Amino acid sequence: MLRCAGFEAVVAAVIHAIVHPAHAKRQDVPAASTAGDAEDVRRTQQGEAEAYRRLVDRHQDHVARILWRFSRDRRAHEELVQDVFVEAYLSLSRYRGKAPFEHWLARIATRVGYRYWKEKARQRRTESFDVQEWDKATEGDSVSRTLEPNQAAELLHGVLEQLAPRDRLVLTLRYLEQCDVVETARRTGWTKTMVKVQTLRARNRLRKLLEQSGMELI
Repeated sequence: MLRCAGFEAVVAAVIHAIVHPAHAKRQDVPAASTAGDAEDVRRTQQGEAEAYRRLVDRHQDHVARILWRFSRDRRAHEELVQDVFVEAYLSLSRYRGKAPFEHWLARIATRVGYRYWKEKARQRRTESFDVQEWDKATEGDSVSRTLEPNQAAELLHGVLEQLAPRDRLVLTLRYLEQCDVVETARRTGWTKTMVKVQTLRARNRLRKLLEQSGMELI
């Protein structure tokens, strides 16, 4: 019987090993950037193509970081990023400026990524995940020192890929993006109560998945 030191401990250990900007302290959107966005949105709505190019240049790295959680295939990732900015452009008439443009884009990016997961889930059968590889890689207290960042990310991505898209989404936002309940609700369009319920259900399903694969959680 394979064993691990508990659901939270194992997942936290692997997440700790992933070097990613999402682990940095969250920062507010600079006021200058917000003001620039508002002006460029206004100009874009008036038909100025260069203004939207500035919005893309200003926010493409942020969108790319979000979408990397949804696909680690570079070609698919690039297409998803493009999809976000196309969808944002087509929806720009509905942007009211009540939230920073960056936050609005993040919600679109989450929706695009979630849609990609659902389409992918319909197209393929779930591949089995090598739990022995997981157990070996996360064994001991030195996991964060022995795992390479890419290896840790692939392990965690492989585990989450076994879950339904809805479960995968809430775990990704809550534990990888480190979103609180309010931010997760804003990104998904769910109520705060739904976020809490879905998080609990997703954690339980992931726990059962690991147990069914032969891993004993202690």
